[in-house]
Amino acid sequence: MPFLELAIQCRQAQQPRYEHAFEDVGALAVTLLDADADTDNEHAILEPGVGQTPLWGEITLSALFPAESDALLLLAALEAFDPALDWSRARFRAIEDQDWERAWMDQYAPLAFGTRTFIVPWNHALPVEAQAPDAAVVRLDPGLAFGSGTHPTTSLCLQWLDALAGRGVLQGADILDFGCGSGILALAALKLGAARAVGVDNDPQALLATHDNAERNGVSDRLVVHLPQDEPATTTYPIVVANILASALDALADTLAARVAPGGRIALSGILDGQQAALVERYASWFEPLTIAHEGDWVRIDGVRTSAGRE
Repeated sequence: MPFLELAIQCRQAQQPRYEHAFEDVGALAVTLLDADADTDNEHAILEPGVGQTPLWGEITLSALFPAESDALLLLAALEAFDPALDWSRARFRAIEDQDWERAWMDQYAPLAFGTRTFIVPWNHALPVEAQAPDAAVVRLDPGLAFGSGTHPTTSLCLQWLDALAGRGVLQGADILDFGCGSGILALAALKLGAARAVGVDNDPQALLATHDNAERNGVSDRLVVHLPQDEPATTTYPIVVANILASALDALADTLAARVAPGGRIALSGILDGQQAALVERYASWFEPLTIAHEGDWVRIDGVRTSAGRE
């Protein structure tokens, strides 16, 4: 069926109130976009990190309602819910229904990372390279909300995991994927030889997607998922990867450092070029050497946990 879409631009600080209002009046779905970015730009859509709000100053919120909804009645209900919000810039449009996930998947091709790692959508045959005996193939159908491997932040982490596997570091190891989204990094690590993976995310839907993807890839018996508050705080891992945002990486530095066993490795991503210096300084007390990798406008920081360092 077709839908009625209501879109409005707001400041980041106002976003939770507008989103709450949409949900209160029965929105079927709410999406967030960077108001200053072209919707075709690869930076236009970015998952918030664990416990974080989007990094954009101006946000466009779009809510879907049934096509038969009365626009004027919706506006009246929204204004009544929170009279302090300004709905004067609200824009309505009718949009045709389509299978959004399938339309997206039709344009999503198999991707290779490093020498062995391949992300292949379910509706594609395996490319020849991914049929090699040592290929690590993740079959993914993540929908629109979670990571697919196409963003540079995810790509940087997948390349890092592939390189670790090439040196035998992942074989038989446990890994923590903090801010797991679709679980793509945890799944890739398991396919590359990790023994067990733990996924953590603040979004219950992300945990469901991770679990579903693990089942489809035949590794659900080796993966568990937690909300941040439920993840065992005393457990350490030889491999930790956190693909979130720079602000979250800064706020969670003590937590993430404590999760890495002495001699273990960490990869931090979701960092815009220019944000890395402060994070290198922040993590230098626990990890050395800290190295930086770039892809486009994005950065990955990785390092090895020293036996010393503050806790």
